Amino acid sequence: MDEIVTANALSKQYGSFRALKDLSMHVPRGSIYGIVGKNGAGKTTLIRLLCGLQNPTSGEYTLYGVLNTSREIKKARRRMGAVVESPSAYLEMTAEDNVKEQYRILGLPSFEGVPELLQLVGLSDTGKKKVKNFSLGMRQRLGIALALAGDPDLLVLDEPANGLDPQGIVEMRELILRLNREREITVILSSHILDELSRLATHYGFLDKGHMVKEISAKELEAACRRCVRVEVTDIKVLSRVLETLGMEYEIRSDQEADIFAKVNITRLVLALHEEGCELLSIREREESLENYYINLVGGGKR
Repeated sequence: MDEIVTANALSKQYGSFRALKDLSMHVPRGSIYGIVGKNGAGKTTLIRLLCGLQNPTSGEYTLYGVLNTSREIKKARRRMGAVVESPSAYLEMTAEDNVKEQYRILGLPSFEGVPELLQLVGLSDTGKKKVKNFSLGMRQRLGIALALAGDPDLLVLDEPANGLDPQGIVEMRELILRLNREREITVILSSHILDELSRLATHYGFLDKGHMVKEISAKELEAACRRCVRVEVTDIKVLSRVLETLGMEYEIRSDQEADIFAKVNITRLVLALHEEGCELLSIREREESLENYYINLVGGGKR
């Protein structure tokens, strides 16, 4: 799979503050690439650089293999659509008129694709309703419609689910997945709603203090976030001996809890513990979340 976006030693400095520090990035074509990071990690700065809204202080990046300092970069950016921070639209105009105005700005020859575009983002029935009367979710979807007006094959979204209610988040997720799967649009998106991001992303880039800490595919992340069985017992030393005897991989979590990384025969485990005077107090399946993985990766527990 070739890469539609790359970055090498990318840095951005505002006075004495370095928002990005020697950042590297690789976005495969056809992927949904999730940028993960807390507020201030550099997510929006990175997106603004890729969209050409700001220039890097040092380093370089490519779009479709075109270097950011090349004269051809403007042509490459025409294949991009973006919604950065909050969607911009004419509040006194309808959704249809906003999209038509975007067509005019892009110099498109006709409005033939406008109805299909509005239907795609779920705004085909808004009629003469002005954007100022839209819900936040409707405005977000209009922003995506405007970003799609030029028929891009790369879509960049900065916190697309920010402020949405649960229904709006589901609708946004379904729209992004449809654009990726049906239209084969590569998507780069940032989000602090990590549970939602885990339902979308095929690849991740973990940012901390302006630095790309790690890039990983969803499959690799799934393998890293191992499923386990967490057990609570009255004597952790006995449990450790029993698990060693049974040949099970495990990790002690506390003086009463341990995680077992194997399929557990509960009856066999209970009987083995009982023979040594130890009781099984509780047992439950668990899986490390994307949030926990990120916190462990950047050392969040130390703060």
